[in-house]
Amino acid sequence: MFIVLAAGIVWAHRHYAGEVGHISYLTGWTLCGVILLLTLYNGRKKLPFLPLLSSENWLQFHIYAGLLTGVLFAVHVSYKIPGGWFQRMLASLYLLVMASGIFGLIISRTIPRRLTTRGGEVLFERIPSLRLQLREQSEKLALQSVAQSKSGTIADFYWRELSGFFAGAKNLPGHLLEARGPINHLLARINEVNRYLNGEERATMDEIAGLVRQKDGLDYHQAHQLLLRIWLFVHIPLTYSLLLFILVHVVLVFAFFGGAP
Repeated sequence: MFIVLAAGIVWAHRHYAGEVGHISYLTGWTLCGVILLLTLYNGRKKLPFLPLLSSENWLQFHIYAGLLTGVLFAVHVSYKIPGGWFQRMLASLYLLVMASGIFGLIISRTIPRRLTTRGGEVLFERIPSLRLQLREQSEKLALQSVAQSKSGTIADFYWRELSGFFAGAKNLPGHLLEARGPINHLLARINEVNRYLNGEERATMDEIAGLVRQKDGLDYHQAHQLLLRIWLFVHIPLTYSLLLFILVHVVLVFAFFGGAP
C-alpha cells in the first residue's frame, strides 16, 4: 500500500507539475498536514484512555506516514536543494527529524529483542535500587568470608577488583555494541582467584560471580533503555521545532508570494 501510494505521488507530480499552477502549494500543504498528524502520535501515547485507535495501530500509521513525508518532501522541493538560507535550514531540520525517526524505528525494533535475551525488561526507575541491593549483597559476602575462612583473600580481591564495578553503571557504550570484553575479563579474574581458594571460599566466590553477572545485566538494561529515552529527548523537540519553522515558512510564503492563486 505504501509503495503504491508513494509511486502514485511521484507519478502525479511528474505528470501534472507542468499543467497545475503552483503545485508546490498543494504538495506543501499536504506535507504540512501529514506532519501535523504525525505529531498526534505523541499525544495519543499520553492519553491512552481515549477511545481512539490502539497504540499499535497508531505506531504503524506513524511509521508509514513518516516515510511518506519523505516522498512528499522530495516532490515539494522538486528533487533539488532548496535555495535561500531559511529554506535550507527548514530542509535540514526536516532531514534531521526524518533521520532521527528512522534511527528510532531501528532501535525500537532491536532493543526489545535484545532485552528479552537478558531476562526481559527491567523498569528503568528500579535499576538504581536493584544495583544497590546487589552491591550490599556482594559486600556482605566479602565480609562474611573473612569470619568464615579466617582469610582476607576474597575481601581483598573484592575491594581491589569489584568494589568499583558494583559502585555504579559500567560499560554502557560497550553494552550498546554488545561488547562482552569487560565482563569476561572480570569473570576471568574471579576464576584466577578461585584456584587459590578452598571449597567453602570457592562457593562464596561463585555467589559473588553470580551477582557480578546480575549487575552486568542491569547495566545492559540501563544502557539500552537510556538510549531510547535520549532518542525521544532528541526526536520530539526536533519535531516541534520543525512545526515552528513550517509555520514561519507558511507566513513568509503568503506574505511575499500571496499564497496559491
